[in-house]
Amino acid sequence: MSYVTLEKQDAVYVMTMVNGERANTLTDAVLDEFNAHLDTIEADSANAALVLASSDPKFFSNGIDLEYIKSKGMEYLFSTFGPRLDQLLMRLALLNLPTIACISGHSYGGGALIASCFDFRVMRADRGYFCFPEIDIKLPFTPAMQAAVNLLPNEHARQELALTGRPIGGEEAAKRNIVDRALQADELLPAAIEMAKLLAQKDRRTYAAIKHGFRSHLGALVNKELR
Repeated sequence: MSYVTLEKQDAVYVMTMVNGERANTLTDAVLDEFNAHLDTIEADSANAALVLASSDPKFFSNGIDLEYIKSKGMEYLFSTFGPRLDQLLMRLALLNLPTIACISGHSYGGGALIASCFDFRVMRADRGYFCFPEIDIKLPFTPAMQAAVNLLPNEHARQELALTGRPIGGEEAAKRNIVDRALQADELLPAAIEMAKLLAQKDRRTYAAIKHGFRSHLGALVNKELR
């Protein structure tokens, strides 16, 4: 079964989470597919951009699959899965091309963290919530997760969301600069792809150098094999 697909439309890579039956939750198999697709993207040196989307109208990603973690045991979360998710977050944050998250539904926990690592975010205006529920499930952020939250441009808003666990919709998220635009459902993916097409015209090496300059503090959180 495929959990994440990848296609290329001209210079735009579109990575789509396709496990809506499980709310696009995160397991080891899902992380494996993310990393395999990122290998493909990184191996392509041409100018390009990436859009991350979901095929499900209700969920972008509901974060870690808690049933999966329970089947493995909580120790597995802290010893193995958590560090793997941290690595993916930092890899996404430092990906060497423009990135846009197309948030078409609920983005909770790990899903919100993944979206936070993208350079830009567009979100559906009338359906779906963006939320960091870790405060309510008694799961403190790791340093990498905290770094992902801190990539959101509005310091006051990101602190409030992290400390309260309050979900916000697309219109509020746009007003508070958590996302760049809030749009209707039929406008969302076309707008993300159009933005990606414009960004894909930028010189990739220059774009990556500037982005990495803004995010140089993330280097200490990235494992050697991801550098």
